[in-house]
Amino acid sequence: MKKYFITGLVILLPLAVTLAIVLFFLNLLTGPFIGIVQSLFDHYHVFEKGFSFLGAKQTQIIISQVSILLFLFLFTVLLGFLARWFFLHALIKFWDSLIHRIPFISSVYKTCQDVINTMLTSETKSFKQVVLVPFPFKDSHSIGLVTREDIKGISTKNGDTFVGVFVPTTPNPTSGYLVLYKPEDLIYIDMKVEEALKYIISCGVIMNEPLKALEEKKPNMDETNNPLK
Repeated sequence: MKKYFITGLVILLPLAVTLAIVLFFLNLLTGPFIGIVQSLFDHYHVFEKGFSFLGAKQTQIIISQVSILLFLFLFTVLLGFLARWFFLHALIKFWDSLIHRIPFISSVYKTCQDVINTMLTSETKSFKQVVLVPFPFKDSHSIGLVTREDIKGISTKNGDTFVGVFVPTTPNPTSGYLVLYKPEDLIYIDMKVEEALKYIISCGVIMNEPLKALEEKKPNMDETNNPLK
């Protein structure tokens, strides 16, 4: 009985959490406008009778939320079109320059702007490759995500270059550490970024395939020091 209950819980819990998140954002987006739309429906006597399986009030709420979401979608598309081609582009530029002149706020705003542009721009991949790195100390290894190879402007007197690696924490991969490594300290592994994030979020429980090193991408690595061998 216990294992059946746990199996059912594993099936239902993700669905329940997903539904709760969807309903939360649905109410968050439609909440400020629901009263106005329902008043318009009442004024014009729309959906007064409802349906056989829903009362008039429930029908109005559902139709109101759908109408609001449709309106917000069309409004967002229109706003993006105007911002891209017409006068709002100049207004956004003015607003952007104004924000950049305010101390402290300008730093926060620019950082957020850079992160969002990086995440949403299709030409740019946020994380390029999954690697194993010596973290948090030399004789241990953690999964890292390469953010940038051959970082410009950072090098030693010997001409050594560095690779930027984001080492996420578990089970919350949105926080972590940005560490600079020499290329020879990295072990490139045959794993997609999505699979690495699943592995991190699940605290190492979910792994579809064993870790395998990419032979062609292991710069100057001695095979005896490779923990995957």
